[in-house]
Amino acid sequence: MKKVFLGLFIIIFLGLSVWLGYYFYNKANTDPVVYKTETPFKADIVKKTVATGSIVPRKEVQVKSQVSGIVEELHVEAGQVVKKGQLLAKIRIVPNMVSVNNAETQLETAKLNFNEAKRELARYEQLYEQKVIPEQEYQKYKADYNLKREAMQAAESNLLLVREGASRKSGQASNLVYSTIDGMLLDVPVKVGTSIIERNNFNEGTTIATVADMRSLVFEGKIDESEVGKLRENMALLLTIGAIEGRVFNAKLEYIAPKGVLEEGSIKFPIRAQVVLNDKDFIRAGYSANADIVLDKRDQVLAIKESMLKFEKEQPYVEVEKSPQTFEKRMVKTGLSDGINIEIVSGLSKNEKVKVPDATIAQM
Repeated sequence: MKKVFLGLFIIIFLGLSVWLGYYFYNKANTDPVVYKTETPFKADIVKKTVATGSIVPRKEVQVKSQVSGIVEELHVEAGQVVKKGQLLAKIRIVPNMVSVNNAETQLETAKLNFNEAKRELARYEQLYEQKVIPEQEYQKYKADYNLKREAMQAAESNLLLVREGASRKSGQASNLVYSTIDGMLLDVPVKVGTSIIERNNFNEGTTIATVADMRSLVFEGKIDESEVGKLRENMALLLTIGAIEGRVFNAKLEYIAPKGVLEEGSIKFPIRAQVVLNDKDFIRAGYSANADIVLDKRDQVLAIKESMLKFEKEQPYVEVEKSPQTFEKRMVKTGLSDGINIEIVSGLSKNEKVKVPDATIAQM
């Protein structure tokens, strides 16, 4: 038995000796690790957030008709620039037979009353000229005559309005549709022959045209509740419009909603910003856009890549090279970060070399 144990011991000892020899041989012939280093640099650090939305006109109105009927004439088309008061369309009124009948009856009654008042006035005028009745009584019949005449003219105008949408007395036609503002026609949703409904207290009416001032545009978007507390009015925005490549438009934040809305499981706050345009710029209404909102900015400050930072009990530090491939830990004070680069307030100088963590660049 002793010989067996002695043999096993010798075999194990020889095996360990061979393994240790192989391990130390490989280690002695392994090239040392060389760590990559970088020096701090000057950079502009910009912290920003992104809001998504669209470009819309600040002033956009829907022009509607005051009467129901059928579009008889269209004088404009979408994309055309119009002035306030410019004629857009003419409506052919389809009269309501009940309303026409009532208006005709009222006119006949008014004519009968007027003719009766006219005869009475003529009779009393002769009596007044003959000094039979006093002037006061004569003036009473004259006033009644004037009232009956006005009633008859009103009945005539009412019948004309019901039939044709026009009034002789006012000289205006309610079946003519005019632009209410200066601007561009964004849409003309009706065609000649289209039936329309008038605007009234119970109905919005049919839209004849949509007019907007395209020189005054705003960005309307929404921002997450986690970022809204960092915003303030008059902050600068940089707008990127997907349909316009290679251009960035400036904007100024002018409104932050006091109340958020629930959208896709999170609270969003609507915002609005004035778009700053040059005289030659033209942006179509409805373009989708992203707004980069600058929350804070540092110009030409000392910085390093944020990935080079390490932390010890929430305190940031870096490893600074003191001699070739020899590093020491150095606590630093950081400032603004844009997610890639971070400002170094103190703890590093421009010429010092900082170890890039876990980055091996060469084998000697």
